[in-house]
Amino acid sequence: MCAGETKLGMVRRHTEDGARHIANQQAPITRIRTAGIPTEEAEALLATYEDIQRQHEDHLARILSKQG
Repeated sequence: MCAGETKLGMVRRHTEDGARHIANQQAPITRIRTAGIPTEEAEALLATYEDIQRQHEDHLARILSKQG
């Protein structure tokens, strides 16, 4: 956590960062695919980002549900 950051703030930050990582990975994959270059490794990395993102979103939902 960053100094002064709450657990909720940290999880929100991770969720927002994850969404940016996913968006930033999608555009290069499209360009690479259009150029006829294999995209398997890039797509595997994107799948990893998406799995981590689901974990962040699930964690955020659990924290918010505990807060009422």
